[in-house]
Amino acid sequence: MNSLSLPERLAVILVEPRHPGNIGMVCRAMANFGVSDLRLVNPCPHLHPEAHKMAVFAADLLGQAQLYGSLEDALADLEISVATTRRAGRLRGELLDVAQLPSHLAGLSAAGRAGLVFGREDAGLTNAEVALCSHAVTIPTSARQGSLNLAQAVLVCLYETCRGAFGEGGAPEAGEPAAQGELTALFAEMEAVLQRIAFLNPARPEAVMNPLRDIFRRAGLSVAEAGMLRGMWNQLSWSIRDWRGRRKGEENP
Repeated sequence: MNSLSLPERLAVILVEPRHPGNIGMVCRAMANFGVSDLRLVNPCPHLHPEAHKMAVFAADLLGQAQLYGSLEDALADLEISVATTRRAGRLRGELLDVAQLPSHLAGLSAAGRAGLVFGREDAGLTNAEVALCSHAVTIPTSARQGSLNLAQAVLVCLYETCRGAFGEGGAPEAGEPAAQGELTALFAEMEAVLQRIAFLNPARPEAVMNPLRDIFRRAGLSVAEAGMLRGMWNQLSWSIRDWRGRRKGEENP
């Protein structure tokens, strides 16, 4: 099972960035959100002192950056790629609002990687480069002063993409999802207790158990949460060990 979070499976791809300082500021934004995969397509000197100065605490990402001769090569191993552009047009297809990024990246497979693609500071991405990506997004801004600095655009996109991966205080939210076997064991313990207290109709236990299973499956339990629930049902089972059963005349639901 792949245990990497979305930020760890996310790449930031800069196409022909022309100012080392911008690359450095992009590294700082990436580090803020736990993203470390920086891909540069035909960049200016990315190890320039100005880049190191602007990267501050994230200067190590400059040395780890992967260099490519074409955007096509930089996208080759990605399952989802998202072009960022301010310009709309028939040849650019449907532009998503940047706030829609999380819902589209939700379709990423467990082992899949995704990339956010940003163009040149002065000209952005070409139509052909946008067409290479599986999606395209735009950041709504003022019509009068709509252009964002490259690092600003990266920061906004990373915030929208990664905010669901962090809780208050920046710690990862839910842990590893519970496996099917763990849920099956939990459901068996629940059913045994509910049978013991006569909450289930022996002829049709599925009338209650199936809806209960659906509730817990929709909840998307983590390993820790499933373990806590199993412990609770085990304690309930122990607590009713001397219970004599339902009173005479009581009906099953």
